[in-house]
Amino acid sequence: MEVPITPIDFLTRARRLFPSRVGVIDGELRFTYSEYAARCDRLAHALQGSLGVRQGDRVAWLCGNTHELLEAYYGVIMTGAILVPLNIRLSDREMRGILDDCAPKVLFRHPEQIDPNHRVPQIALGSEYEELLASQPEEPFVPPPIAEGDPAEIFYTSGSTGVPKGAVLTHRNLYLHAVHSALTNSFSGHDVVVHTIPLFHVNGWGTPHYLTGLGGVHVMFPRFDAEELLRIIEEERVTRLFLVPTMAAALLRSPSFGRRDLSSLRQVSIGGAPIAANALSELESKLGCTCICGYGMTETCPTLTRSLDKPGEPPSAQRRATTGLPILGVDVRVFDESDREVPWDGVTRGEVCTRSNHVMLGYWNRPEETVEALRGGWMRTGDVATVSPDGYLMIVDRKKDLIISGGENISSVEVERALVAHPAVLEAAVVGMPHEKWGEVPRAFVTLRAGASATPAELIAFVRDRLAHFKAPREVVVLDQMPLGGTGKIQKVVLRRHPS
Repeated sequence: MEVPITPIDFLTRARRLFPSRVGVIDGELRFTYSEYAARCDRLAHALQGSLGVRQGDRVAWLCGNTHELLEAYYGVIMTGAILVPLNIRLSDREMRGILDDCAPKVLFRHPEQIDPNHRVPQIALGSEYEELLASQPEEPFVPPPIAEGDPAEIFYTSGSTGVPKGAVLTHRNLYLHAVHSALTNSFSGHDVVVHTIPLFHVNGWGTPHYLTGLGGVHVMFPRFDAEELLRIIEEERVTRLFLVPTMAAALLRSPSFGRRDLSSLRQVSIGGAPIAANALSELESKLGCTCICGYGMTETCPTLTRSLDKPGEPPSAQRRATTGLPILGVDVRVFDESDREVPWDGVTRGEVCTRSNHVMLGYWNRPEETVEALRGGWMRTGDVATVSPDGYLMIVDRKKDLIISGGENISSVEVERALVAHPAVLEAAVVGMPHEKWGEVPRAFVTLRAGASATPAELIAFVRDRLAHFKAPREVVVLDQMPLGGTGKIQKVVLRRHPS
């Protein structure tokens, strides 16, 4: 027997097997899986009936991590339509460009979010949304025939490499990514996950699917606040956290850190940017749980690797601070310019390439860019990495972030790692700065730990003690706070415009 696979199956399983389990927590609101599934049904009825949405139509969603967006992950795709979650930090001009590109049938928008002033019909989340759901039939929604290769979601890339592109993810992509992620990371229905990563960022790393199917608990978190996150971990007995390094740094410097009971935590996963081994060890010590790193991209659903310790081998914080090993179902290789796999020597660099059932169908409305991205049957990530003798990847840069100074390639990531090894440095970002003689030279931006101090000259000397002098930044700028994008990543495009 062969049954088309779709993430809709995860909601079907949860509503049948765990109907009375409180599966969704959003502030004071709590929904059992039976209640949550019924709301997804009503949304599907509203889309197909009241709003005239048909299979293949796009439905855009603009809000933070709320129960309404979690409902959209099932309510929209149950109709055969395609969900398009939008980054809440985009400007109205950027938003209009994306809406023009995907041409949604309707836009659901939280009142707190900017109105993009686009011709697309809008539904306001809140009372209008609740009235729409309340007016729908009570019976479960019956999905139309859906092929596993049908598009389910479109996520727009951050645009760091140019105009945002819509990565089209299929039902098959999302289902298999969920299964492989849950197995690799040993998730269970006993897990309680607070959604710190925005759900407009490729499902907040896939959790809406596998956590629902397993009967775990979703704790919604509309905007990041370290104090509030610590409270939620204690009160809801959260077991897993997904963070970017800037979030982890904010937790450690939070005034109430150390006064909250975090003993429920089993694992914290760090992604989005590299973290130094000493910083990861500090995080493990202070949180009292294992911390690992992960890596992925919008076009791959997104997870490609997790830096888990190998079975049968002693735990190693050094390994857990790497980019990691491919998860189940994913083939990751590092290729040189001739598409030959580089040796596993921890030194030779190449581009990270991947192939799996998690890789996108293609870019929406961009056939030529799709062909280039999937050239030779491999997804070209644009990330530069090495591979250790035991198979652990280590991202050393993005191709576009390489700084070429006097003909020498300088890895911004390598310089950042040297800077964060300084005891006073909390975060570091390095970009290229134009230079009359050398073409460009490294320029560093740092934030410091609470109560710590360090001068730019001291930090430059610190790097020079660890790296070749030409790799050391010519200038260090100390900031109170890094500019962050919608997913918590440091925005290097903003730093490049920082005045000298």
